[in-house]
Amino acid sequence: MPRLTVAQALVRFLAVQYSERDGVRHRLIAGCFGIFGHGNVAGLGQALMQHSDLLRYHQARNEQAMVHTAAAYARMTDRLSTFACTTSIGPGATNMVTGAAGATINRLPVLLLPGDTFATRVADPVLQQLEVPYAGDVSVNDCLRPVSRYFDRVHRPEQLVDAALRAMRVLTDPAETGAVTLALPQDVQAEAYDWPEEFLAERVWPIPRAIPAPSALAPAAEAIRASQRPLIVAGGGVIYSGACDELAAFVDATGIAVAETQAGKGALAFGRPGAVGAIGVTGTTAANALAREADVVIGIGTRYSDFTTASRTLFAPGTRFVNVNVAAVDAVKHQGIAVVADAREALSALRLALSGWRVKPSYADNARTLAAEWDAAVDVATGPASEVAAGLLTQPQVIGAVNAAAGERGVVVCAAGSMPGELHRLWRPRDPKQYHVEYGYSCMGYEIAGALGVKLAAPDRDVYALVGDGSYLMMSAEIATAVAEDAKLIVVIVDNRGFASIGGLSDTVGAPRFGTWYRHRDPDTGLFDGGDLPTDLAANAASLGADVIGVSTLESLTAALASARAAERTTAIVVRTDPFTAAPGSDAWWDVPVAEVSELDATRDARAAYDKARLEQRTYL
Repeated sequence: MPRLTVAQALVRFLAVQYSERDGVRHRLIAGCFGIFGHGNVAGLGQALMQHSDLLRYHQARNEQAMVHTAAAYARMTDRLSTFACTTSIGPGATNMVTGAAGATINRLPVLLLPGDTFATRVADPVLQQLEVPYAGDVSVNDCLRPVSRYFDRVHRPEQLVDAALRAMRVLTDPAETGAVTLALPQDVQAEAYDWPEEFLAERVWPIPRAIPAPSALAPAAEAIRASQRPLIVAGGGVIYSGACDELAAFVDATGIAVAETQAGKGALAFGRPGAVGAIGVTGTTAANALAREADVVIGIGTRYSDFTTASRTLFAPGTRFVNVNVAAVDAVKHQGIAVVADAREALSALRLALSGWRVKPSYADNARTLAAEWDAAVDVATGPASEVAAGLLTQPQVIGAVNAAAGERGVVVCAAGSMPGELHRLWRPRDPKQYHVEYGYSCMGYEIAGALGVKLAAPDRDVYALVGDGSYLMMSAEIATAVAEDAKLIVVIVDNRGFASIGGLSDTVGAPRFGTWYRHRDPDTGLFDGGDLPTDLAANAASLGADVIGVSTLESLTAALASARAAERTTAIVVRTDPFTAAPGSDAWWDVPVAEVSELDATRDARAAYDKARLEQRTYL
């Protein structure tokens, strides 16, 4: 029985954990990101240094960012592998809360190892300790409980055995996965114990494919056979389960059109018969037109967020739902026929059950026509504009240029703001791993950190972090991490001098552009509507170690992207865009409540429009 500290035993344990699906084994914990302080440097810090040949340490610049990086890595590897993240107690630990929430909401496995206050309490109150008068066993790490799928605090060495095994189970469960937190008191981390050999032995966690029950498959197939205007809504579960080929085969056999959520974009490649693009608030007019007419919606691996359903206004009254999902909580939504199963297995079984059945030719013709009309609109929006405000490029033009530069395998990474919506509508995916947009939590600052995770998972691909100035200013320091890791990124910084997404939304809710510009405060009005701030994003990126290219035209942007692809180092391309020129609309609604009473005409008008739109909301009972 080897005598090791708790931290040393944990590192050795994590180094020999594997996931396995379809007979292929993957390293479950690829490495450990960490920022050290007094709460973890003597424990996990010492252990990672001692066992650096077993588990690679990666230095981060921001605790939230390193969780984003781990989540992005997990998504790129279809949730078969991830990173551990360690911090000190106090602010280092609480900085991970946002990243943990994003991982859990997006069903992505990440392992969090925050330091904690002394289990013995011999030195209380220690630096960074939150003293809670009514509970002696509470620390700031308890903030991680509601955003974790599993939480445990290891008060004694022998507790690590059970806690670590439970943590691995949750990380490898497709229906349960998300952030997993093991809080480690700093004195316990350094405490020695005689560990069972079995605990430190190699362990494989099989990830089975749940097969649909016949009792669920039969009514699902019957509902589809009886339909006249079915529509598939492909979510992230299609991609995570590796079901894209099976989805294509299902579409070829049945002719049913496929609309995609943010996480599911790329499940069916652009240009394939049946591909009608994004659905919902950020969707295409093609997908949304078919959704409004659908009599049966076949949701595969989607959790039906409000953006997907247009706040429950998109689908017609009486629409039936067939929901395929590994998670029962998502399969039963909208009172659907719940097929609790792996997406690939369910699609294969449904294809056999529907043998000989196909949609009518008129249905397929309509879907093809709608998709072609949208495709033509995208060509106009992303191509050379006939007239651009103040000579600036538009955001759709930037997206089109990056899409062209990405080719067959380049990956775009984005998150909050106006770009995810426009990317969802405009991006033409050729590969299921080409589109990586975090939109479950819509977390500003994800882009560069997420791009790093993607690059670590797929070093042979070009990775484009498409980031607005608002997100960039919140979290840009991981450029330095990418430089340190020799993980080349192409960071496209879109500078529109403010929060473009909320600026546009504020126009629709009766608070026109309030608090959304990056400007000086005007002493006369008291508002931030003075001159532009002298923010130099290019100089900032250069200071973090990136090569920088400034562009102002579509031609120079195209050339800069080519130069960045050829370069060996991380490159930041800075482009100023017009904040008022947006992509073509989706003809869908999003529920954002408007003030019920107001002295402003703009707000009263917005409220009237809101009340009218709410009449279309449904409960799907």
